[in-house]
Amino acid sequence: MVAASAGAVARDPRLAGRKAVVAKLGMDAHWRGVIVVAHALRDAGMEVVYLGHATSGQLVTAVVQEDPALVGLSSLSGNHLEECAAVLDGLRAADVDGVPVVVGGTIPPSDEPALAEMGVAAVFGSGTPLRTIIDRIGDLLDA
Repeated sequence: MVAASAGAVARDPRLAGRKAVVAKLGMDAHWRGVIVVAHALRDAGMEVVYLGHATSGQLVTAVVQEDPALVGLSSLSGNHLEECAAVLDGLRAADVDGVPVVVGGTIPPSDEPALAEMGVAAVFGSGTPLRTIIDRIGDLLDA
């Protein structure tokens, strides 16, 4: 997930006490955005388990072990369709497909319908303000 800028994010009661597992998809070397978003989620009140680079199998294992309220994925290398499909298939196979999955990064708007069809709950393109990300995640978890 990529944010336009770092900065303090206010605590959000909808996120407080909930857990997120956040990871980079595959071997994508870009990490700054996901770290900024992970910090914003933490500042908003979530417990954040940051995996760094993870394969879909590693991510599914972490989700099973951590029992999060949210899975956040970051991709800047253009492989988001394949990687998200592998993660969502793995989550379904592990019977944890009820956890909302969000993805951020350099994702063309034209790919958003395919991601939604496969089960991604929200997409945050590069430059999405942190407040927008936090508000949308709060809405997802409050639903």
